[in-house]
Parts: sequence; structure tokens; C-alpha cells
Amino acid sequence: MEINQDQIIGELVAHDYRTASVFKKYGIDFCCQGNRTIAEAVEKKKLDTQTVLRDLQLVAESKDATTDFNSWPLDLLADYIEKKHHRYVEAKSLEIKPYLNKICSVHGDRHPELFEIQQQFNASVGELAAHMKKEEFILFPFIRKLSKASQENVLLDPPPFGTIHNPIAMMHQEHETEGDRFRKIEELSNNHTPPDDACNTYRVTFALLHEFEQDLHQHIHLENNILFPKAIELEKELITSRVV
Repeated sequence: MEINQDQIIGELVAHDYRTASVFKKYGIDFCCQGNRTIAEAVEKKKLDTQTVLRDLQLVAESKDATTDFNSWPLDLLADYIEKKHHRYVEAKSLEIKPYLNKICSVHGDRHPELFEIQQQFNASVGELAAHMKKEEFILFPFIRKLSKASQENVLLDPPPFGTIHNPIAMMHQEHETEGDRFRKIEELSNNHTPPDDACNTYRVTFALLHEFEQDLHQHIHLENNILFPKAIELEKELITSRVV
């Protein structure tokens, strides 16, 4: 596949997740802001377009295998997101919070930025918990219903929320908020780089925060760039009457 500057970032990553590594390398958001073209993102970052395109092309032409989430049925993808990424957020939130409490207590006087990192993280995981429940109890069940109707070749009545665009718009907005929070944590932590006087707990905490952010990037990418657009298209095919 020939990659060009007019391609939409999210669509490219949906087609080949390996390209995400290039966007990460150049600090380009491929999940929350994946609806931009490569040219738009490169211009904003003041990067050399040809260099970025060359790196993307090299990755796309490599032989390394990658999971083709783009080909998965929507019900399977919703199940995967819930069981892998939602459970990850729940488990790691409980693991990271005590670490943050400890390093704030021990190192906060010399590194006051830790308190803001803690505040941003706690706010994020609180919002993510509510966000994931909305997906699990409202949005994902309807996506599974759409997937089943498609397999059985039957039409559906409109959902109680009118159209799937409504909860998806809310999810997009909440994803953007969490993306902003983790960009702030990145900035405050110097890209998760512990200072010279950091103890082992300090270093482990920053490594866990980095891992958490990386998982969240894939989590949001799978929803914003694959699950949601396909669900919107499927709804158009299967709903018997449109709500204006």
C-alpha cells in the first residue's frame, strides 16, 4: 500500500496498527485526534512530511505480523475491548493509586509536580470507570444487537437513544478529555522519565503510568477508528426508520 500525506491517520492505523509506532515516535495522536490527515498533523508538529511518510512506508512494507482488528466482527471486537482494555483499566487503576500516594508522600516536597500527576490520574480513572459502564450497559449491547441482526439479515427498530450517533458523540468527547489528561501527565513527568533522585517505587510508578497510557491509546483507537465508524454504517443498513 502506498501511503500519502492526504490519508486519514485513524483510517491508516485501523488498516495497519503497526503504523501507530511511527505516530507515537513523532508525538502524533492517532486515537483521540485520528480524524486528521497526515499532512495536517505533520504541519502542526512542524515535522518533515517526507521523513514521516518514509517511516510509515517502511513499517507498512515490513513482514512483521499484526492483529487485523479491522476484519473482526463488531460483537467480537466489543467483547475484546471490554475484556482486555476495560478490565486492564480497572485492575491497573487499583495498582497505580497506592504507588502514587507513596511517592507523593516521600518525594512530593522535592517534586511538587507529583501531586498534579496524582490529581490528573485519579480524575481520569474516576471518569473512565463511569465511561466504561456507559459503554458496557448502553452502547456495546446495541452494537452486539446490530451485529446479530446483520448476521441474521433482519431489520431493527431505532434504539431508545434515537441513533447510535448520540452515545458515540458522547464517547468521543470523553475520549478527548482523557487524552488531554494523559498528555498533561506526560508533560508533568517529562515523558515518564524519573528524576535522578527517584527511588525504585518512583521508577515503577512512572513505568506503570506509561504502560497505562499506551494501553489507553490502543483502547481508544479500536473504538474511535474501527468499532464506532463501522457501527454507524451498520446502523444505516439495519434500522427500519430514521429518527430526525
